[in-house]
Amino acid sequence: MKIVIIGGGAGGLELATKLGKKLGRNGRADVLLIDRNPVHIWKPLLHEVASGSLNADIDSVSYRAHAHNYGFRFKLGCLVGVDHQRKVVELEALHDEDGEEILPRRSESYDLLVLAIGSVSNDFGVEGAAENCIFLDSPQQAERFHKRLVNRFIRLNRDLRQGHSERRLRVAIVGAGATGVELSAELFKAREWFATYGLNHIRSDHLQVSLVEAGPRVLPALSERISNAAREELTKLGVEVRTSTAVARVEADALVTKEDESIEADLIVWAAGVKAPDFLARLEGLEVNRANQLLVDDCLRVKGAEGIYALGDCAGCQITGDDGQERWVPPRAQSAHQMASRVADNIIRQHQGLQPQAFVYRDRGSLVSLSHYTAFGRLMGGLNQGSLNVEGRIARMAYVSLYRMHQLALHGWLRTLLVTLSDRINHFIRPRLKLH
Repeated sequence: MKIVIIGGGAGGLELATKLGKKLGRNGRADVLLIDRNPVHIWKPLLHEVASGSLNADIDSVSYRAHAHNYGFRFKLGCLVGVDHQRKVVELEALHDEDGEEILPRRSESYDLLVLAIGSVSNDFGVEGAAENCIFLDSPQQAERFHKRLVNRFIRLNRDLRQGHSERRLRVAIVGAGATGVELSAELFKAREWFATYGLNHIRSDHLQVSLVEAGPRVLPALSERISNAAREELTKLGVEVRTSTAVARVEADALVTKEDESIEADLIVWAAGVKAPDFLARLEGLEVNRANQLLVDDCLRVKGAEGIYALGDCAGCQITGDDGQERWVPPRAQSAHQMASRVADNIIRQHQGLQPQAFVYRDRGSLVSLSHYTAFGRLMGGLNQGSLNVEGRIARMAYVSLYRMHQLALHGWLRTLLVTLSDRINHFIRPRLKLH
């Protein structure tokens, strides 16, 4: 049996690891992971890559090395088509930065296919957003923002040293969900470290961050009390929080609101919602919802296509909420983790001749970290199986544990302990911020 997994995000890589250990190592199946990137970064941490708090060169996972260690194969590739009648996927040609072809357009056959492609930012068709905003959908985009941030800080420090005291670095972030809020706080922590490492003319008031949200409050997925507390902390840091402010268009150096107000910015980040990639809607014979997600049944099998599963942000899976209303499983890392576990179990069961089991989503809550300043969140299954609001050090510890759980799913206990120890050592011997 040949199992092909497209996408090495949180869910895809965890699935490949589990199937490699269970089926690949002993030759019971050929497990192949395909991704357009050579390394894996946990997507909820891309805002830290953007600010420089996380060094992607150190903290990434090499797909090839990981595949060698855990019994599956890896190939570079980008999906452009699926022929579910012939059970073949089409991969586009890959080129390097100079335009030279690395790999030609090619096809890959499968017995079972798992689509774990993830999501991209949704600009909702706002004029100029695609051309003038930086998105944080990939490590490359996060690195692009970081390089621009470093150069802007160096230029600002030069101008201030030369007596241009009126100069400021202005950053506008569209979307006050978890990514927008966390990036806002990380930028102020980055400013502190840049000042520590030689750019000592830059003070806190030289960084101006505008967080723009069309809705009435920040962090709409969390309670109003936590939302208000997070807004208060952001304001203390110096973030200008602008709620109920819809963006009409984006210019090269400004956001223009529907009230025709201009919010000037040197760097603009779009973090206002996600959707599955547009090309999924063009795959013949596969149904999608309004967010381009592939419709799946209760076992996470793609409807209308035999032998195909979907998981994570690209899977449109409906559940019934506590209020009896039908809703989609939210596009979160915890959803991808839970789906990967269910798909892995179902594939193993199928290999054993057993029937697949239905996926049950369990909301474990939400956590948001404002860099090292503080953290907020809501944990499900607390006292009397209800929800528990947490903040401060406890919330920060819970937030860090989410990444450790992902590492545990990839590496097991021993390697995760060693990685954690290595992180603590690097905390003392490496710069606290990526400076280039």
